[in-house]
Amino acid sequence: MKKTLSIIAVAGCVFAASSCKKFLDVNKDPNRPESVQESALLPPIEVAISHGLYGGNAAIIIQEYLQTIALNQPVPNAGTYFQLHTDIDVDWNVLYTTCLTNMEKLDAAAKANGNPNYRAIAKILAAYTWGTGTDMWGDIPFSQALAGEQQYTPEYDKQEDIYKGIQLLLDSAIANIAEQGVKTPAGDDYFYGGDMSKWQKLAYTLKARYYMHLSKAPGYNATTQADLALAALEKGMEADDDDLKFPYAGVAGQENVWYGTFLPSSTLILASGIVDSLKAHNDPRLPKMVKPAKETGLYTGRQIGLVDIGSLAAYSIPTDFYQGAAANNYIVTYLEALFLKAEATFIKSGAAAAQPIYQQAIRAHMAKLGVTTAAADTYIAARGTLSSGDALRLIMTEKKVANFMNIENWVDWRRTGYPAMTKVPNALSDIPRRLLYPQNEIIANPRPQQSAKLTDKMWWDQ
Repeated sequence: MKKTLSIIAVAGCVFAASSCKKFLDVNKDPNRPESVQESALLPPIEVAISHGLYGGNAAIIIQEYLQTIALNQPVPNAGTYFQLHTDIDVDWNVLYTTCLTNMEKLDAAAKANGNPNYRAIAKILAAYTWGTGTDMWGDIPFSQALAGEQQYTPEYDKQEDIYKGIQLLLDSAIANIAEQGVKTPAGDDYFYGGDMSKWQKLAYTLKARYYMHLSKAPGYNATTQADLALAALEKGMEADDDDLKFPYAGVAGQENVWYGTFLPSSTLILASGIVDSLKAHNDPRLPKMVKPAKETGLYTGRQIGLVDIGSLAAYSIPTDFYQGAAANNYIVTYLEALFLKAEATFIKSGAAAAQPIYQQAIRAHMAKLGVTTAAADTYIAARGTLSSGDALRLIMTEKKVANFMNIENWVDWRRTGYPAMTKVPNALSDIPRRLLYPQNEIIANPRPQQSAKLTDKMWWDQ
């Protein structure tokens, strides 16, 4: 399925004719401003992150690979790993044109105007965007990508070098946060309302995320990566209030991106993989995360790979907490920080040390959803105690639930193998481990990396 995204940013500039020279300068068109202020650039960038990158076309395809979302259409389809290069054109454009190019403009404007806090935000969001892009495709244009007319056919950088660049961006952003500027963000920042302490916590949490992605990468040591992640998390997110989330107004034209995804006309519902897993574990979060099917009143996901078309009303969709018109879009969360800490602690110090952090993460998600303490206690007791043999499996299984509909779950499955999945009926291949490169890019900038197949592993996925 393709989702067409239209993100329109209107930037207004006010000019003051404070002198005769300015008034008489006929070579400057007042309707074509030469620069755009940071406050006009930031809002549409944040909309693009939430609506286009986190919840767009590629994100839906990834959720099908994760067996979280199912398409109520005959096979073959994205859920059975059918993909054309043209299916991904829009997502490459969102990544580079809608997001990264405008983040570069935001950074340049903030640098010129002496506003380091805006530079910090631009760099943090760019780090997240670069990480999302390279985790979808592997090697991509990075060092030459935003050179504009200076370089129309940028080289593809190695994924390892992109990861190093992401960490440098986050370090630079943290330094910018400490600097004083002429102007600071406020209402133009939909994510944090200009609270730079929260941006700093996000930066450190992202550092931990990208450190842990390399726990099995060639030439990297899991314990070293765990140490780096734990050090970063000491300054990372501390509560749900630190979540990077996009608030939707819920009125017409301003609905949560997942609201449109699960409209009756969209043919998308929840897959049996996620629904059946919650049911099998007697998880008290089931009714908090999943709506009963309208037709039967039962919690029913669709098996991906079926040849028939079922009644949409016979299947479940997410609750309004996740896909209501006015629901928040949770992009990077405190819950992820807790699960990263649990995983890193297990690698560094063993299962017993990770146990209380793992349980804290489960409790935090249940509290967020409104599950009672008693129900949480019962569930956690039933899940048992972490051991050296099953700690990673349990941590990642619970992380997928807490990170419901987050594309980060695809990275976790590829690098750890958990939660375990088997390919769906009528699958055209094994479960995909990357996206195909887009057709537009193959035509405009042919590179040897573009021959990669869906099942080819990433550099860090060894």
